[in-house]
Parts: sequence; structure tokens; C-alpha cells
Amino acid sequence: MADYILEAENLCYNYPDGTRALTDLCLKIPKGQKTAVLGSNGAGKSTLFLHFNGILKPKRGIVRFDGKDVSYDRKPLLELRKNVGIVFQDPDSQLFSASVYQEISFGPLNLGLAERTVRDRVEQVMTAIGINDLKDRPTHMLSYGQKKRVTIADILAMEPKVIICDEPTAWLDPKHAKQTVQLFNEISQNGTTVILSTHDVDLAFSWADYVFIMSDGGVIGEGTPDKIFTDNDLIQEADLDRPWLVDVYDLFINKGCLSEKTPLPRNRGELFELMYRCGGE
Repeated sequence: MADYILEAENLCYNYPDGTRALTDLCLKIPKGQKTAVLGSNGAGKSTLFLHFNGILKPKRGIVRFDGKDVSYDRKPLLELRKNVGIVFQDPDSQLFSASVYQEISFGPLNLGLAERTVRDRVEQVMTAIGINDLKDRPTHMLSYGQKKRVTIADILAMEPKVIICDEPTAWLDPKHAKQTVQLFNEISQNGTTVILSTHDVDLAFSWADYVFIMSDGGVIGEGTPDKIFTDNDLIQEADLDRPWLVDVYDLFINKGCLSEKTPLPRNRGELFELMYRCGGE
């Protein structure tokens, strides 16, 4: 079996108006891991995702899913879109059914699943995301945050092998943002590959197993979070900020509280442990 669930090889794409979106882009998404894709607006992240789902066809290059080249015939495309689900940044571009229940059940019904199976899936994802109380609400009457959670439920109900989320926590309040991240952790633990596009470097640093940095339609850096976010030249080239945890870690190093061999803290708990050690020395 392939070690990578999605691959792009020398991917090139221009929009009809001539705008170049991807230029000889190459990357490989590790299977079963949590992957973050960062880059400024216009870097090509959303365009890349639309290629992974088969919505866009490259001008040149190859997209692979689970080791096999993507075919753009109708039947293989339907199978790809069943296995690679995208949650778009703007939920209004994804919602079209009258009620929340109808919206979430639409995809599984189109898979030809039995009504009982569909009902079980819908109830399961609504419970997981905490939107049972929205079941009969009209989708156009939902708040932005509620719409966001419904679009995530849309994709989860399809039980894809890969879920791609474009800025999943944008405009969510802290409580629901935290719940959303925890949900993606649970999804990943169940074997699903989760890919997040985000401008939130703190989220990417603490959450991801692997990180890609994009700029001008290509990948300019990739690696583990500690490798990526300690590369100051790369961060500057990508016009990103450093995670606050990295800044605090450097402060501890510069003050002599920690050895440079001390592993970077990836979350508040690990930071507090370092602070406790620093205070006790």
C-alpha cells in the first residue's frame, strides 16, 4: 500500500483569465497523519485542494490518490470525491438544502445507502459536532459558526478517507474553535487523513504532524512543525509569524534556563512543565 494518500507531481494550473495558480508544484500527503498547509492569500492552497478532489483538472502534471493516478472520467471522479471531502472556507458556498438534517443526509443518500444507515450516520455526526439542536433548523437561518459546523458534518457523514478543511476555525468563537480542533483529533485517531489550510501558525504548530508552506503556487518548505517554525528565513519568505510557543522557548534558551537540546514545547501543558523546571533550577 502507498505511504502517501495524496500526491501532486509537477502540478501546473492557470485560471481562465490567465492567472497562474500552481507552478510545477510537488508534494506528498502522509497517509493517516494530520497535515497543515500554510501560506498567504494567493499562494495556491485552495486551488491545490480543488485538484485533490478532482474539481479542477491540471494543465500539466499528475494527481495521485492512494498511489493511483487520478482519472477524470465520471465514475472514477465520483469515487474520488466520495473518499476526499472538502470543507470550504465559506459555508454559504456549500449549503443548499432546506434544513440541517436534509443537508447532512444528502451526500450519504447519493451514495445509495439505506435510509436507516443514513439516519444513523447523520445522528452520529450531529452528536459528535454538537448540533443535534439544529436538526430541523433552516440552513439559511443559521449563524456563521453554526453553518461552519454543519458543513463539516456534511463531509463526515460521507465517511471519507481524507477530509480537507479550508480555514476551519476562521470566525469561530474560542469554544467552538477548540471543539472543532478536538473533533479533527478524534477523526485522525480513527485513521482518517486530515488536512487543514490555516493562517493560524499557533494552531498549525500545536496540532499538525507535518507542515507544508506554500508561496506563489509552489511548495517552499515542508517538514515537522519544530523544523518548519524554527526556520526563520523560511518564515520570513512565507510572510508568516512565528508561533508564540517558539518565541517563549527561545526566551528561555537565551536566558540560560534551558539547554538548546531541550525539545520544543508543542502545547501549553508542555510549556508549563518547562517553566516549572526552569523555576526549580
